[in-house]
Amino acid sequence: MRVLFWYCNRFAWKPTLQTLEDAPVARAAVYEKVVVAFVHVEPGDTQKGSAAETKLVKNAKWLARKWGIRQVVLHSFSHLATEKADPAAARNLIENACARLAQAGYETVQTPYGFFNDLEIRAPGQPLARIFKKF
Repeated sequence: MRVLFWYCNRFAWKPTLQTLEDAPVARAAVYEKVVVAFVHVEPGDTQKGSAAETKLVKNAKWLARKWGIRQVVLHSFSHLATEKADPAAARNLIENACARLAQAGYETVQTPYGFFNDLEIRAPGQPLARIFKKF
């Protein structure tokens, strides 16, 4: 798994192009003061015994604590590496991570899965505003 974390003063999306036939209806949204995780799920991340999901959750919580916030957005972003997990398995991993964050008391949402989205990112120019992790 590869994840590009952003702390954003403002993060917004608008679904523009549906890429998966079974994608649910999608709506635009805007969040302020939020940690956004651009998540690239690789094939090994969905195998039994992989710690990728747990590491995603722990790192998202760590960064949110550093910024003193409780909002996390998970964004499927399959452009950080060559190998990609099966879309259904990747979606499941991201949904599980979202549920685990919610159980830990974080307001967690996902950008529409199976869509390309117009994105608006407003992030401060500070070291903890952009962090890349490879698990």
